[in-house]
Amino acid sequence: MEKSNVLMYPIATEKAVGMIEKNNAITYIVDFRATKKEIAEEFSSKFGVKVKKVNVHITTQNTKKAFIYINKESKASDIALKLKLV
Repeated sequence: MEKSNVLMYPIATEKAVGMIEKNNAITYIVDFRATKKEIAEEFSSKFGVKVKKVNVHITTQNTKKAFIYINKESKASDIALKLKLV
């Protein structure tokens, strides 16, 4: 899969913004065919942070949502500011 097509757009719901503070995680809608490894690699290269883990969820709208947890050295809130989520 082509690298730049994995991450589609970030989610800015109340729950997703809460996860930024509580879990040091960013929520993204990703390409349906993307693997956890591809999601982590693209996020890491795009924002220059280490990804701790990625959880994925298929929504009822038939899209794929990724919860991207970031290592303690970096803050999800800094990335959220760049993405204009908070």
